[in-house]
Amino acid sequence: QVQLVESGGGLVQAGGSLRLSCAASGRTFSMYTMGWFRQAPGKEREFVAAISWRDRTTNYSDSVKGRFTISRDDAKNTVYLQMNSLKPEDTAVYYCAARWRGSPDYYRPNWPYWGQGTQVTVSS
Repeated sequence: QVQLVESGGGLVQAGGSLRLSCAASGRTFSMYTMGWFRQAPGKEREFVAAISWRDRTTNYSDSVKGRFTISRDDAKNTVYLQMNSLKPEDTAVYYCAARWRGSPDYYRPNWPYWGQGTQVTVSS
């Protein structure tokens, strides 16, 4: 089992940048595919990005492609989400997720491990 703790959220103006971090417990982090999801008020939790455990294949939602970058540092048990050119519609609670040796897909039920979330607010 893995425990996840997100950090790096905050308030930023439209067009600005933020970098989220997710620190994972355990010695087998490199065997987990890692992902980011987000949930805006009144909406369902949606996929943002993921990076695979095996070859670091990445996957992005269309809404963030070209603006967000997911990366991982297995030596630090950490996954990152660099968010550039932020828009007000990016405002949400961002959740880190993990799945054991899985593919970096968008299907939320495939992800068994979740962090508590970090708030990102983008002002116009």
